[in-house]
Amino acid sequence: MTGGAPVKIALLGCGVVGSQVVRLLDEQAADLAARVGAPLQLVGVAVRRPARHPEVPAHLLTDDPAALVARDDVDLVVEVIGGIEPARTLLLAALESGKSVVSANKALLADDSATLHEAASRAGVDLYYEAAVAGAIPLLRPLRESLAGDRINRVMGIVNGTTNFILSRMDATGAGFDDALAEATALGYAEADPTADVDGYDAAAKAAILAGLAFHTRVTMSDVHREGIGDVTAADLASARAMGCTVKLLAICERIVGADGVERVAVRAHPAMIPRAHPLATVGDAYNAVFVEAAAAGSLMFYGRGAGGAPTASAVLGDIVAVARNRVSGSRGAGESAYAHLPVQSIGEVDTRYHVALDVNDEPGVLAGAAQAFAEQGVSIQTVRQEGRGDAATLVLVTHAAPDAALDATVQKLAQMPFVRRAASVMRVEGMAGD
Repeated sequence: MTGGAPVKIALLGCGVVGSQVVRLLDEQAADLAARVGAPLQLVGVAVRRPARHPEVPAHLLTDDPAALVARDDVDLVVEVIGGIEPARTLLLAALESGKSVVSANKALLADDSATLHEAASRAGVDLYYEAAVAGAIPLLRPLRESLAGDRINRVMGIVNGTTNFILSRMDATGAGFDDALAEATALGYAEADPTADVDGYDAAAKAAILAGLAFHTRVTMSDVHREGIGDVTAADLASARAMGCTVKLLAICERIVGADGVERVAVRAHPAMIPRAHPLATVGDAYNAVFVEAAAAGSLMFYGRGAGGAPTASAVLGDIVAVARNRVSGSRGAGESAYAHLPVQSIGEVDTRYHVALDVNDEPGVLAGAAQAFAEQGVSIQTVRQEGRGDAATLVLVTHAAPDAALDATVQKLAQMPFVRRAASVMRVEGMAGD
């Protein structure tokens, strides 16, 4: 039945994603009404410069988002403007006035989802944000709902399409970082200012959101250890290739039980080497893929386009339909689940593995000296090999798992040894036998 009163929607932002939301709401109006049980009616679109949006009916456009949010006839506010402010103020005003919210704003949700969830709970309305992580891939709802009866132990994946494209091109062509970034920019995969992507901020924000849902614990951006890909070189990719690996920027969220018996969560986003046999190694171009490891369900993989106007708008529309159904039926979807209150483990205390390539003098005692540096920090070596001779001698070591702080201290010690000319490559390793 579609005879109910329309669910009235206010849209904040009409850029790459917002314009696709407008298009889909119009083109699929009949189907969406049938799925919801009532028509979905767009009653306003807030943009900074209305004259630049001829594709939107003029009567819908406004440059006053606060007035649009305050309208009494609005049931649902959809936010795709991004950033912390004014988005936070606008969404809080919407929630506090009894309007449900759909957002694609990963930065805001990673920074202060608790405030938004609390406002939604007080008002008895919905806060949905599937589009904030992994674009069109259904990921957050399965974590929040489908796996609500299971225990999730680990979430690991590629959640940033720009960096995945860059690293994939470096691996396939031998290009350096700057050349691969220039190609990504020319093709529209990278923004004019790619800082959020290449410095790992985007992946870290998404990791915070994933960890919060997976482990029923409030995790913010400040809890996430973050490293970007700006220092990844063609030599790193070549070294990875030599050991049957490639390099990916990974978001990793883990449930850890320490020696003291206390359960904690560790959340990080950084480049890492993974074996080419690992399913994530084959994820190329600007695609995303995420592994979820659950106690009962086992390993699950979610794969698809993680960005772009239409894919992200697909996730936004999915949330709009879910929230609208709840409004029509007088119900509410699942709210925040943060009962566990697990402490966050620092990166230094997390067990990781390192790949270390050292340019060394070709002389006796080098291997023994390096091994001694590892032994002093309690780090054991899994594999070691020497490549080249003379001025081209390189010592390549892969460690067993050890606290990250011990591994980092070992690398610092090695860099000071007289037989080491430089640490040519230092990178964490994930997904290899022995992890």
